[in-house]
Amino acid sequence: MTLVAGVDSSTQSCKVVVCDPDDGTVVRERAVPHPGGTEVDPAAWWSALTDASEGLLDGVAALSVAGQQHGLVLVDDADQVVRPALLWNDTRSAGDAAALIEEAGGPQAWADAVGTVPVASITATKLRWVARHEPELADRAARVMLPHDWLTWRLTGQGEVVTDRGDASGTGYWSPATGAYRDDLLERAYGRVLDLPRVLAPGEPAGRTADGILVGAGTGDNMAAALGLQVEPGDVVVSLGTSGTVFTVAEAPSADPAGTIAGFADATGRYLPLVCTLNAARVLDATARMLGTDVDELSDLALKAPPGADGLVMLPYLDGERTPNLPDATGSLDGLTRDNATPAHLARAAVEGMLCGLADGLDALRADGCAADRVLLVGGAARSPAVRAIAPTVFGTDVWVPPTAEYVALGAARQAAWALTGTLPTWPRADERCVPADASGDAVRRAYATVRASRHGV
Repeated sequence: MTLVAGVDSSTQSCKVVVCDPDDGTVVRERAVPHPGGTEVDPAAWWSALTDASEGLLDGVAALSVAGQQHGLVLVDDADQVVRPALLWNDTRSAGDAAALIEEAGGPQAWADAVGTVPVASITATKLRWVARHEPELADRAARVMLPHDWLTWRLTGQGEVVTDRGDASGTGYWSPATGAYRDDLLERAYGRVLDLPRVLAPGEPAGRTADGILVGAGTGDNMAAALGLQVEPGDVVVSLGTSGTVFTVAEAPSADPAGTIAGFADATGRYLPLVCTLNAARVLDATARMLGTDVDELSDLALKAPPGADGLVMLPYLDGERTPNLPDATGSLDGLTRDNATPAHLARAAVEGMLCGLADGLDALRADGCAADRVLLVGGAARSPAVRAIAPTVFGTDVWVPPTAEYVALGAARQAAWALTGTLPTWPRADERCVPADASGDAVRRAYATVRASRHGV
């Protein structure tokens, strides 16, 4: 039986799924954790991929890698990594983002050029930080890659470096509108132009492994999730992983000068307008730890408190924040009283605070003209019964919950099947459960917005 495999090399782990290319049925799968932190030696990703795929690829004819977006991997002329990769959630380049915006003509100029106004997450800002703070390492670097690029390069024998349009669109120096690199922006960020991966066409293979397995182009994690969920215009995905993302598929590129929407490309030839928050599932993890419990009990507690947590509001900016752009912010609790000083109220405030930031993202996509006929809730934190119950209230719309699955890895496997057969397959969609909304979320959103404005002016 011919099989395909998809790899999700995320912030937290490497997941490998092996699928039937005809219908997407998962035959086997495995996950291996990644080290924590905001910078990681890429060798750890390779080790995790090797361990996760050991004995799993029998019968696999093609595979693709989806990776966490934006991460900076610098490689020298000897094919050696110059320094640990700076990950998307490393905010030390926030000042560099602000400087680049000013130097290149302001937010509108960046939105027009590459669809995205730089923030600390974007690769170009990390390049500027390395050039300023580590000039000797910067001088040594010959080429720049993203995490999925580097893993694909390793899999295909370290020959030609390639990428795809989806992941390239998150660098800050590739334009979704024109389909071309902006060497001038790369040079502005780094001081010179590095060797860049060739951008493959959608469905184009990258090469083969030493064992003869065809390797697809790969893509960024959000683009792969869109493939795995088979997202079409009108579908809006809210994904709750380490970060929170709200995205849809569009037929035309977006360019938001406010910087709220990142105007990415997708992995099919269309576009992927996306809003990202730094803080999602880890908000629940941290709150559970503070309460001396686990996320399952946190969910039970949250459902015992009323909507709005009797006035207790959490701004969950535990790792700074990307949307709104507050890289140096910290989390806060407002409205604490003797009556709401309970574990249940704190649990409810954590869930609502996490979801309010994503509801702002949903509003931004709608305001930009994106249809939101269906809102799909996925990701690790979407497994929480409290999140599933509270999300429709906060979002103000019915929410569809697909079955729990590794949709990023499934999207990579679907791309591998495309590379193998030349046709992007349509797989049967899993049954989705609809959770209806109610009207109580308006007060929750107003309270959150009031506290955010009073503390941060946004």
